[in-house]
Amino acid sequence: MITAGVDIGSTSSKVVVLEDGKKILSKVIIPVGAGSSGPARAFEQSIREVNLSREDIKRVIATGYGRTHFPGADQKITEITCHARGVYELLPGVRTIIDIGGQDAKAIRVGQGGIVSNFIMNDKCAAGTGRFLEVMSRILEINIEDLADLAALAENPASISNTCTVFAESEVISQLSGGTSREDVAAGIVNSVVGRVAGLVKRLGVQSEVVMTGGVCLNWMIIRMMEKELAIPVMASPMAQLTGALGAALFAFESAR
Repeated sequence: MITAGVDIGSTSSKVVVLEDGKKILSKVIIPVGAGSSGPARAFEQSIREVNLSREDIKRVIATGYGRTHFPGADQKITEITCHARGVYELLPGVRTIIDIGGQDAKAIRVGQGGIVSNFIMNDKCAAGTGRFLEVMSRILEINIEDLADLAALAENPASISNTCTVFAESEVISQLSGGTSREDVAAGIVNSVVGRVAGLVKRLGVQSEVVMTGGVCLNWMIIRMMEKELAIPVMASPMAQLTGALGAALFAFESAR
């Protein structure tokens, strides 16, 4: 039986196609999300790669920020539920998930079987999200992928006190104009995101094991500083950006079966 999960975020579209709930036939990430052609393109590419058509897919479940606007889905499930299911499949010992997306951040408590028992979410402000890092990387004139390496060279990390992205942007420009090194500013940006998200996790209550999901966890400095802030080891999901899509594909298999 072939099933698919489509995770439509604010900045990217992810698809996982499964055979019999076990074997990953294809996985696709396209760096544009809700409100764009990204979800349809990602889905079409994922089935084309394995010579399938929509009729071959027994069930499709959509998740993520843009899930309600994906016409090809048989069902829609929240990304919190799908991330928990995907993480449980990959790392069944995990009890705390830190998911940092393009426009929100979540701390999720997972119980036995990958069931969500509690969560806290920041979706009111871009601070502590991938969008915040994108804006700050642009000011530093670097690719977001290079932010971690730049921050690692810091000697005296800057303090970014504003939690609002707009005001933090002005603060970063002011610090650079005042002679603060790009390395120290980059470290301050990383610490700002970590502090914001760690606050959510502490409110939820940290339980081991802890894993990070979402594209932001590809920034190794974020993980290192999160471990320091929480005083506990933090893993990166083996399928960091695809965890939600994997969970959706698993739910599709279980419901179709």
